[in-house]
Amino acid sequence: MTTVVRHFMPATAKRLIPNRWDLIAFPLLLGFLLIATTGIRETWAPLTALQTVPITLDPANLPEYALRTTLRMLAAMAAALVFTLIYGTLAAKSRRAGLLLVPMLDILQSVPVLGYISFTVTFFLALFPGRVLGAEFAAIFAIFTSQAWNMTFSFYQSLRTVPRDLEEVSLNLRLTPWQKFWKLEVPFSMPGMIWNMMMSMSGGWFFVVASEAITVGDKTVTLPGVGSYLAMAIQHKDLAAVGWVILTMTVVIVIYDQFLFRPMVAWADKFRLEDTASQSAPESWVLKLIQRTRAIQLLLKPFGKLLRKTARLRLNYSLPQGLHSEAQTSVSRGIDVVWWLLVATLGLLASWKLVSFIHTEVGPAEVLRVLGLGLITLVRVSLLILLASIVWVPLGVHIGLRPALAEKIQPLAQFLAAFPANLLFPVFVVFIVHFKLNPDIWLSPLIVLGTQWYILFNVVAGASAFPNDFREAAANFRIRGWQWWRQVMLPGIFPYYVTGAITASGGAWNASIVSEYVSWGDDKLAAHGLGAYIAQTTAAGDYPKILLGIAVMSIFVVLFNRLLWRPLYAIAENKLRLN
Repeated sequence: MTTVVRHFMPATAKRLIPNRWDLIAFPLLLGFLLIATTGIRETWAPLTALQTVPITLDPANLPEYALRTTLRMLAAMAAALVFTLIYGTLAAKSRRAGLLLVPMLDILQSVPVLGYISFTVTFFLALFPGRVLGAEFAAIFAIFTSQAWNMTFSFYQSLRTVPRDLEEVSLNLRLTPWQKFWKLEVPFSMPGMIWNMMMSMSGGWFFVVASEAITVGDKTVTLPGVGSYLAMAIQHKDLAAVGWVILTMTVVIVIYDQFLFRPMVAWADKFRLEDTASQSAPESWVLKLIQRTRAIQLLLKPFGKLLRKTARLRLNYSLPQGLHSEAQTSVSRGIDVVWWLLVATLGLLASWKLVSFIHTEVGPAEVLRVLGLGLITLVRVSLLILLASIVWVPLGVHIGLRPALAEKIQPLAQFLAAFPANLLFPVFVVFIVHFKLNPDIWLSPLIVLGTQWYILFNVVAGASAFPNDFREAAANFRIRGWQWWRQVMLPGIFPYYVTGAITASGGAWNASIVSEYVSWGDDKLAAHGLGAYIAQTTAAGDYPKILLGIAVMSIFVVLFNRLLWRPLYAIAENKLRLN
C-alpha cells in the first residue's frame, strides 16, 4: 500500500506544485493584469478629468502615455480581427456579396483617417456622455480604420487560395461549413494574417497623433497618449521631446514583439502547408514559458476545451442562397439581375447626392482639373509601388526563408514601419528649400515611406509559409538562379505579394494627402497632385471641394484595383494555388 501511495502521490501533486517556470510567469502575469486594470479604470473617468490633468512634455509621463496608447491599439486590433473574419468571409464566399464588398473595401482604405473621425466623434461622445470612454472609443475607431483593411485583404486572399486537395479532404471528412472554417480556412490564413497584424499594429502608430487629439466644433479633446505627446512636441518644435517619443516607441515595440507577435509567429508555424518539417523553426521564449508553466496551463485549459468544442460543433450554417449561388440557372441569372439593379440603384443614389452637394460650388472645369491632378498622383503612386516591389520582394523572400534571420529582422522592421513618417517631413522641407529642389519629385518618396512595409511584411509571410517540401524538390532538381525565381518562388509568394501591393497602393493614395503638402513653421511646400488638393481644401474648410477630391481618389483607387490588381488576384486563385 505504501508503494502505491508513493507511486501516485508525486504524479497527482506534480500538477499543483509550482516549477521554476511558474516562478517566472507569476510576476509577469500579475504585472500585466495590474497594468491592464489601471488603464481600463482610467477610461471610466469623467471627461472633465482630461482638462484638470493636461498633457505635458515631462518624459516621466511617457510610460503612462505609452500604456494608454498601447491599450487603444490592442482594442482596435481585436475589433479589426472580428471585422476581418466576418467581412472577409462574406466577400470571399459569396460571389454577389463580393461584387459589392470588395470595391467597398477599396474605397474604405482610400478614405483619409481624418474623414472617419469627423463623422464618428460626435456619435461616440453622445454614446457615453460626460465620460472619457466616449473619446476613447472614437480614438480606437480611428486606429481601427488604419488596421482593418490590410488584414481583411489578407484573409480574403487566403480564403480564395485554399488548396483544392484540402477542400476535397474536408468534403470527404464531411465537415460542416462551420467546422471547415475553423479547422481549415482560419489555420491556413494564420501565417499571412499574423504578419499583417504586425503591420497593422505598426501602422497604427502613424495615426495616433490624429486619433488622440479629437476636435468637435471649437472644442478639442486631447487623450493622454504617445500621439498627443508627439503632437505637442512638434507644435513646440521640441526635438528633445521627439527623441523621448522615439525611445518610448522602441521600447514598446520590442515589448509587444517579444510578448505578442513572436509567440504568435512561432505558434503559427505549425499551420505551414508542407509534408516535411523545416530544418529551423521560429522560436519564442514566451511561448515556451506558456507551454511549460503549470499555472498558465491550468488557467488556459478551460478556454482551450471551450474553443475546441466550439470548432467541432456541427453547425450547418450557410449564406443565403440568393447571395451564395454559383449555378448558372435561370433563377440564378434572375437573382443576378435583381442584385445588380439593387447595387446600381444604391450607387446612383449615393452619386446623385454627392454630385448635388458638390455642384453647389464646383463647376465642370474644376472637376477636369481635379481629374488631371488625380492622374499625376496615379503616376507617382504607380512608380513608387514598382520601385518598392523591386527593393522589398527579394529582401522579403531572403528574410522569410530564414526563420533565424526573421526573428532578428522582425523588431527592426516593426520599428521602421511604426516610425511616424511625419517626423521626417521637416527634414525634407528644409532640404528642398535649402537646395531649391522640385517638390513634385522630392516630396514623392514621402508617399511610400510608410506604406512600402505592407509589401515587405506580406512577402515575408508568403516566403515563411512556402512549403519546405517544394523547396527540397527544387533543390533536388537543381533549379537555381532566375529559373528558381520564375518557376518556384515568385509563383509561391504571388498571392501574398498581390495582397501587400493592394494595401500599399491604397495606403499610398491616403498618404499622398499628407505627403504632397507639407510644412514646418512658416515654410510650406506643395506638389502637384490630388493629395495636395485635398490637404489644401481641408485647410480652407471647403467641404464641396474636399468631397470632390475624396470622390475622385476613390474612383481612381477602385478603377486601379479593378483593372490591375483584381486580374492578378484571379491569376493567383486559378493558376498559382498550392495544390
